[in-house]
Amino acid sequence: MRGVRDHDGDEAGFTRWAAQRQPTLLRTAILLTGDRHRAEDLVQDALTAVAARWGRLSGQDPDAYARQVVVRRNISWWRKHRREVVVAEVRPGLAAADLTDRRLLLDHALATLTPRQRAVVVLRYYADLTERDTADALGVSVGTVKSQTHLALRRLREAAPELAELIGDPS
Repeated sequence: MRGVRDHDGDEAGFTRWAAQRQPTLLRTAILLTGDRHRAEDLVQDALTAVAARWGRLSGQDPDAYARQVVVRRNISWWRKHRREVVVAEVRPGLAAADLTDRRLLLDHALATLTPRQRAVVVLRYYADLTERDTADALGVSVGTVKSQTHLALRRLREAAPELAELIGDPS
């Protein structure tokens, strides 16, 4: 990539970083969006944004900046394409085995969340970000992260009681 340089003056640093971090960014974006193609576009946007700022980011935390680009561009997409999404209900008492595996059940339960709730859950529990880092990535307060996490976990428990051991029991 022409013009991309790390703090030592070569573009190899960015190339190494991008090759190493792209799979993780893609998994996070897929969980955020539920759509592999949109996730791939978001990751490409993030890598392009990091490349353009590599000289400043290489000595800092390019991962945080890339996550922030993915999350914020996804939020922009939600705002432009806001529409009601009909999601099939998970019937109470449905055994996880009836849905093939626990991953399908989790994907289905995540689809019941609002976009912000889904982003909070993915960033907090998949990307393992702190409440502060999640708030920074979403551009909201820590209090919003806490309240959205609480609402999201409650909704997940209702949508997929079979996942109680993953989500935790509030009692």
